Amino acid sequence: MNLNVPACFLYIDPGTGSMLFTILLAVIGASFYSMRLLFFKLRFRMGSCKAERQEAVLDLVIFSDDKRYWSIFEPICAELDRRGKSFTYLTASEDDPALKKKYEHMEAEFIGQGNKAYAKLNMLEAKLLLATTPGLEVYQWKRSPGVRCYVHIPHAASEVTLYRMFALDYYDAVMLSGSFQLQDIRALEKLRNLAAKDLRLTGIPYMDEMKKRLQEASPLAAQSRTILLAPSWGKNSIFSLYGARIIERLLNTGWQIIVRPHPHSFQVEKELIDDLMSKYPASSQLEWNRDTDNFEVLRRADLLISDFSGVIFEFALVYDKPVLYTEPDFDLSVYDAWWLDTPLWTYSALPRLGIALTESKLDQLEELVEDLLAHPRFAAGRDEVRQECWAYPDEGASRSVDYLLEKLAEVKAAELVEEKAGQES
Repeated sequence: MNLNVPACFLYIDPGTGSMLFTILLAVIGASFYSMRLLFFKLRFRMGSCKAERQEAVLDLVIFSDDKRYWSIFEPICAELDRRGKSFTYLTASEDDPALKKKYEHMEAEFIGQGNKAYAKLNMLEAKLLLATTPGLEVYQWKRSPGVRCYVHIPHAASEVTLYRMFALDYYDAVMLSGSFQLQDIRALEKLRNLAAKDLRLTGIPYMDEMKKRLQEASPLAAQSRTILLAPSWGKNSIFSLYGARIIERLLNTGWQIIVRPHPHSFQVEKELIDDLMSKYPASSQLEWNRDTDNFEVLRRADLLISDFSGVIFEFALVYDKPVLYTEPDFDLSVYDAWWLDTPLWTYSALPRLGIALTESKLDQLEELVEDLLAHPRFAAGRDEVRQECWAYPDEGASRSVDYLLEKLAEVKAAELVEEKAGQES
């Protein structure tokens, strides 16, 4: 047999060769990525297996993925402790204020960061777990077979649909502060054919506590006009839209300026923040604020400039002061809100709280501030927004604990029914 192949059959034209080479690289790249993904999955599962299994099933557990959420949980923890209800507080922050809190009925524990924390949570044995962390069962945090009920509490007074997609789909229950939040969740459940979650309006415990602190605080010493610039992070934030120009404009007014970037900015926008802090270092006129507790900085400010950050609602509704906000222009494609036909509630709320700062108005910044501070015409709008997003003012902690204990009793009752049915079978 003649195995000599004519040269013409071995020839590959340059275009075809390039295409085949590209396909080969793609196959190699995909294989490498798949193997790498498998490696990380195996490593995570091995880490989970190494986690120590707890000795007993806990009743009520609170999980915080960051120390800055202690303000969300503290009023609830205080109320649980006041009622003598034992509970466990798990945190992924080694310096969480909860770890130094001396509540008689609270056991606080640092469980590590990242995968180490989630490895423990994924093997947790508890009847009920409360968290403000979205993305249960979507990312590395999985539902533990040993946890009977997962309850979510939002960390802002605005939409829960501005979480990333599927953020609350795998929770059993959600504690809410406004009927618009409830309606949005029900709409998502219908669209995704999900079982109905237990939804309850309980109010906003942390804003209740902030209001109480404000009422009890001693009067501030006389000070010059103070403006707080508190942007969120990402491509729609003030710094992404206006960069250094807005700091420059504010400094030119001669007012006291406090800049308080979102904590996440120091991680995901480090280069931007470092550049701004280098160009505009702290001075007698300018303060860069990173306090974990924002109570004092909000109290000191006469006016807030922000974007779509939840701090707008705290400042306007608790401190009863006006705001300048950038007009929201969200790319909703990665958020739960993308699924809904209804407009964001925030779009209707912001114009009732203050004035939109647009590109064309940036040169009029000083006049806008003067106008907002001189005329209290947004007081009625603040009252309307409060009624829509802040159910049961001053009762949030009490109603939240009532609900948690109610759910805990339901879980225990269901376990007794299951145990009895098992004995009879």
